[in-house]
Amino acid sequence: MTETWVSTLAQNKADLERASTAQKVADMLRERVLLGELEPGLRLSEEAIGGALGVSRNTLREAFRLLTRDRILVHEHSRGVFVRRPTADDVRDLYAARRVIECGALRLWNDVSDAQREAVRAPVRQAVARAEKKDFSKTGSANIQFHRGIVGLAGSARLSDESDRLFAELMLAFRVAHEVEAFHQTYLPWNRKIVELLNNGTVEQAVQQLDEYFDAAEQDLASRLVAD
Repeated sequence: MTETWVSTLAQNKADLERASTAQKVADMLRERVLLGELEPGLRLSEEAIGGALGVSRNTLREAFRLLTRDRILVHEHSRGVFVRRPTADDVRDLYAARRVIECGALRLWNDVSDAQREAVRAPVRQAVARAEKKDFSKTGSANIQFHRGIVGLAGSARLSDESDRLFAELMLAFRVAHEVEAFHQTYLPWNRKIVELLNNGTVEQAVQQLDEYFDAAEQDLASRLVAD
């Protein structure tokens, strides 16, 4: 019985290799979204992307399927695959998930390594330095890294992977609102305050500050999308 089951695995080898490559392609495209390089509503060309990456059409379509599942892309019948435009309802759902993940992770501050704490502090220092030089082009990326650092306090690869999906969808919402840089500039002082509270050992106050940050950011971004 076992030998029969094992022997059939060879039939799935090609699918396994394609799925592995497709996941890597999906990760690459998701990172481009996080960097703000893919605009909501953009039509993705199978020919252009497949040619650039040297992958088959089947592999690329599987990557598109994965990103569609993650609400990053949307397939429109007879038109193709497009970068999705999140709605105000999406934003509310995203922040509900972020409150559970990030507020919970932040409470672990006193129990983690110095390297994990530094992954929270460093992006804020970088963002502040850029802001002082009036270089706001990378403020959004630094903000994403700050929140990645917070999730990293949990020490869970699964939570980090799931949060990256949330962050990519959230970045698309920022792009729809046409206020990526201004939005992150507004909330940089909140990030600084959170780190200051953490450094002072007042972790629960930092969690409260993060929760208030999420309340304000959710209302701000959702209202922009409703008005869009």
